[in-house]
Amino acid sequence: MRRLIAVFTIALFLTAGIVCGASAAVINGAGATFPYPLYARWSFDYAKTTGLKLNYQSIGSGGGIKQIRSKTVDFGASDAPLTARELAEYGLIQFPMAIGGVVPVVNIKGVTAGQLKLTPSALAGIYLGEITRWNDKRIAEINPGLGLPDEAITVVHRSDGSGTTWIFTNYLAKVSKGWEKKAGFGTSVSWPAGVGGKGNEGVATYVKRMPNTIGYVEFAYALQNKLVHVKLENRGKKFIEPTAASFAAAGQGADWKGTPGFSVILTDQPGKDAWPIAGATFILVYKNPDDCVSAKSVLDFFDWSYKNGAASARALDYVAIPKNVYDIMEESWAKEIKCGGKPLWKM
Repeated sequence: MRRLIAVFTIALFLTAGIVCGASAAVINGAGATFPYPLYARWSFDYAKTTGLKLNYQSIGSGGGIKQIRSKTVDFGASDAPLTARELAEYGLIQFPMAIGGVVPVVNIKGVTAGQLKLTPSALAGIYLGEITRWNDKRIAEINPGLGLPDEAITVVHRSDGSGTTWIFTNYLAKVSKGWEKKAGFGTSVSWPAGVGGKGNEGVATYVKRMPNTIGYVEFAYALQNKLVHVKLENRGKKFIEPTAASFAAAGQGADWKGTPGFSVILTDQPGKDAWPIAGATFILVYKNPDDCVSAKSVLDFFDWSYKNGAASARALDYVAIPKNVYDIMEESWAKEIKCGGKPLWKM
């Protein structure tokens, strides 16, 4: 399945369709690279029924927000949730699609997946440019016997506006006062160290090809590219593997209903089994769309994905949004999205 998804990620058009009612010939969307493997799988499965197309540009969350605001696409996709004020200002509604994890990945000779352990302070120190060699004692002391090389660390980060970067830097800002003060968090920041790659794909390629590198990607990209992930120490002081179960643990107890715009932040969550750099990915559509047919087509597709795509999400190491969250989301569709003053979505 992962080889099949890898093929999808180089295609311009992903097939998708509409289950009922009037439908657009093509649904156009753009944004986050974080969920792209999952959208590809859902699109392929949905096409088996309809044969219609979803044209999704995996250009990063910043680009997705810009394109939906300029009304050049039917929906935008972002891993960085907009605030309630931003949603109101732009006339948008936001809803979550899935939960995943951002994982640090390395290319160090002799080190295999899950062998290298990093604390929050060590990870922040590397990205701050304060820890510059792999055998630095701040890394070596938490990895006794691993035999880390006396080699310079090449730091890789995103060069584009990125929701993956938003999640990663939000985490660093929470666990490191030095990072919070020097770089902060956002879809793009002023990086203290390193080289940039465009998209999750670009970072994955850099790390795979360059020795002694460290980068951060969505977990599906680490799996597809056979990258070496690290274990991270979480708030429970436990070194955790990135898995669908540890991503789900980060989402437990989140107040989806009480958070405006579903803008729940899942980084550095409590819980002994929670992956510390988890996040939800979001869809953005207009409350009063100009093209009602296309807007309904978008909702139809994502409604189908919620109801039928959980198994595909698990297969790709994402976590589907729970049913209680979907029910709240569907209520918001029916209440807030209107065409000609009438609800576009009927429950």
